[in-house]
Amino acid sequence: MRLNLRHAVAAVALAAGIGGGAALAVAAPFFQDHDQDYSKNSKYQQGMREGQDDRAHNKDHSKKRHFKKDEDQKAYESGYQKGRHA
Repeated sequence: MRLNLRHAVAAVALAAGIGGGAALAVAAPFFQDHDQDYSKNSKYQQGMREGQDDRAHNKDHSKKRHFKKDEDQKAYESGYQKGRHA
């Protein structure tokens, strides 16, 4: 079944009304810009390596990395997901 824009907007509005700010915080990753090119970022490359290693050893995000800079965290997670699911 195809989800159209009206249903998506209604679902977000309903979730925001019920869950308040928490619902928006959960939904935020789905609305972020996925066109960002992190390929030359060292944290992206680290995430890519660890994602590939976890895929090879059938592990689920075995190393939980947390970086001080939000941009580094985003780059790492982007690389990890790319390596894990590549």
